[in-house]
Amino acid sequence: MTINTQNKRYLNYVNGEWIESSKNEWTENRNPANTEEVVGYVPKSSNEDLDKAVAAAKNSQKEWKKLSGDVRGKYLYKAADILDSRIDEVAESMTREMGKTLPEAKGETARGVAILRYYAGEGLRKVGDVIPSTDKEALMFTTRAPLGVVGIITPWNFPVAIPIWKAAPALIYGNSIVLKPATEAAVTCAKVFECFELAGFPSGVVNMVTGPGNVIGKGIANHSDVNGITFTGSNTVGKQIGQTALARGAKYQLEMGGKNPVIVDADADLDQAVEATISGAFRSTGQKCTATSRVIVLENVYDRFKEKLVAKTNEIIVGDGLQEGVWMGPAVNERQLNTVLSYIQKGRKEGASLVIGGERLTAGSFEKGHFIQPTIFENVTTSMTIAQEEIFGPVITLMKVNTMEEALNIANDVEFGLSASIFTSNIQKMLTFIEDIDAGLVRINAESAGVELQAPFGGMKNSSSHSREQGQAAIEFFTSIKTVLTK
Repeated sequence: MTINTQNKRYLNYVNGEWIESSKNEWTENRNPANTEEVVGYVPKSSNEDLDKAVAAAKNSQKEWKKLSGDVRGKYLYKAADILDSRIDEVAESMTREMGKTLPEAKGETARGVAILRYYAGEGLRKVGDVIPSTDKEALMFTTRAPLGVVGIITPWNFPVAIPIWKAAPALIYGNSIVLKPATEAAVTCAKVFECFELAGFPSGVVNMVTGPGNVIGKGIANHSDVNGITFTGSNTVGKQIGQTALARGAKYQLEMGGKNPVIVDADADLDQAVEATISGAFRSTGQKCTATSRVIVLENVYDRFKEKLVAKTNEIIVGDGLQEGVWMGPAVNERQLNTVLSYIQKGRKEGASLVIGGERLTAGSFEKGHFIQPTIFENVTTSMTIAQEEIFGPVITLMKVNTMEEALNIANDVEFGLSASIFTSNIQKMLTFIEDIDAGLVRINAESAGVELQAPFGGMKNSSSHSREQGQAAIEFFTSIKTVLTK
């Protein structure tokens, strides 16, 4: 079991067993909606613990890769069924641990189930092509080989979906895994690994080690027996991992930040645009890499759009995500709350006008949590910090423009290129936006946040290392091509 019920101590999962870390030190995870509640204690692991997990993964991978894709897929199907039966338990853990509202947490867990089933089916799909040879007596074709041991480093904002969308393709293509979850979400991730355990994966194929990023994350990047690293998190850490992996010749995949724009054209359905902006910006407390951050509005509809946007924002109910009717939960921890508040202060200092929000909520039921008001700024220029840097909180900037060309220039005037959206009824403007926007995920008359599991996901510029996750595109990272000629 992952947990000692008396003291809520969750363990590492290594070589098919739940084990304590060698240091026997723990991090306390508290409910961000009520910091008096301890959700659980997770290990502060060491490089010694990581070495054990990598060794187990390396040893098991030799036999795991020899299984047919169909057989590997059956393990994923079984894990999906077990997770499906535990949606309520896992979702409640997620809400208590990182603050996401319960309906969102249930939706994310259900998405994890769907991802497992999708990649289970990949076990019976093609992995190569027949290619004509110049030698008429030869047969030439391609096949795929797994990387070996894959290190997975995941963030706290999607503690079920992101670990699964990295682990599932790695496993179906014949790799073994060592996963380091974000400490802030390690309890929830442990519950996902319980499902892997109950699904009967061979010992050592799936491993989880919890600990500080500067120890376990850095150790994964440096480890000579880790053949590939897939990371989602901050740009600073991602670039460090990429440089480390490159220096020793390991394959790496980085998904990092976003500063995602929404353009609202003069002919847009304003009600639709407002609903999508609110959802994209403030769901999950804005703690998404695809969250709407900048809203660029054509001048002749700016005032009407702003009026509708403020009215809808005023309707948002903030509170404990376990409570019925709550629409937006707390920031994940005090550090993240203070980061958001510091950006709000920078916005004021640099001359932006605060339209609504901007304050921490502390009275009454908010007293023991990390709550903040949904926040909107206007009179924002592209040079301002809040228009350039990822805030990762419920803060958006309104920017007024005269032309669509100006809107596109502003939308592209950041270092990121993850997601972007436009609201318009003009087909030519849609096509121009698709062609000219620097973003890996382009949305038309839809919110900037979110992607379907069967579709490739990834960014441009400093948002990623330019590979893609999810869908059938995942095979490109988790395998290498072999070209075969026989005669």
